[in-house]
Amino acid sequence: MRVYLDNNSTTMVDPQVKEAMDPFICEMYGDAHALHGYARESKQPLQDAMERIYATLNASHDDSIVITSGATESNNWVLMSIYFEYILTGQKNHILLSEVEHPSILATAKFIESKGVRVTYLPVNSEGIIEAHTVRDFITPKTALVSIMWANHESGAIFPIEDIAYVCEQKRVLFHTDATQAIGKLPISIKDTSIDFLSFSAHTFHGPKGVGGLYMRKDKELSPLMRGGGEMDGYRSGTLNVPSIVGMGKAMELAFDAMGFEMEDARELRDAFEEALLEIPKSAVVTPKEKRTPNTLLIAFEGLHSEAILWDLNQAGVAAKTNAEKSAIQFALSRFTTEKEIEYTIEVVKKAVERLRGVSGL
Repeated sequence: MRVYLDNNSTTMVDPQVKEAMDPFICEMYGDAHALHGYARESKQPLQDAMERIYATLNASHDDSIVITSGATESNNWVLMSIYFEYILTGQKNHILLSEVEHPSILATAKFIESKGVRVTYLPVNSEGIIEAHTVRDFITPKTALVSIMWANHESGAIFPIEDIAYVCEQKRVLFHTDATQAIGKLPISIKDTSIDFLSFSAHTFHGPKGVGGLYMRKDKELSPLMRGGGEMDGYRSGTLNVPSIVGMGKAMELAFDAMGFEMEDARELRDAFEEALLEIPKSAVVTPKEKRTPNTLLIAFEGLHSEAILWDLNQAGVAAKTNAEKSAIQFALSRFTTEKEIEYTIEVVKKAVERLRGVSGL
């Protein structure tokens, strides 16, 4: 049996999403910004997809959602724009992050840090979470941006983003969140928050790879990412990837429609999976399950290296992931994960731990 439990890295494309995308690859392939008939065939589906994205995020149409190649691009864009617009101009000199941000945030922060920007990396608490009061304590008059992810890609820990955004609003500091691991897993209503910028990627909620977006609150604009033909209101010029945008709109709609029941099914499966693995002696999780995304389990087995366990899992056809510290195994389910797959994986993990501890004992 093959079992895919690396769904925080990427997900399979929902068959309904593929079906929505197919006509725009070889049939209705016109440039949506042109003036001929081929363009008109693409234009309305493109607008419909954007409407779906605004609606599912509950974003105001006074705000902007710019299509990008994904959250890595969106994250880079936010940090580099803040660097050029606020720091190089001498207005500010400080950026505040969590120490567990995605590499696209951390690597960009390291780059601008090498240019003289002061970057503070906030530690997580004992449950793997950044608390709003911690953010408040480290904001200074020179802070240009706070960037804290909505949910962690490794532990699944959910951060109190609404509270952190409110703190930033009160301090008059721009706030960005990487919501890549939250979209489709947690209820999100941007209108009800003080978030200024929000990044996302379609491939983590059963959409196509290579497409995502950046939400920007009205009057909190960034400098254009790419100049040229004026697409995306001039923020990111270039011929639009209509099939992928249509697919992302459909995927986002399906993900939010499924959240009430299919993700709850995933949560129940995850909880049963977790309970079974915690029966293994000397196993532990850090973040309580009620403070995690409903699909994620990060578990460590004392005395064993995670890569050794992963080798056994690979041999048995189970796809999982080690975490950054190489000390635990991450399993991330999706709404397509089955009970049979989880039962099989439980047996595989138990056999792997038993084998490896036997070898260690020798």
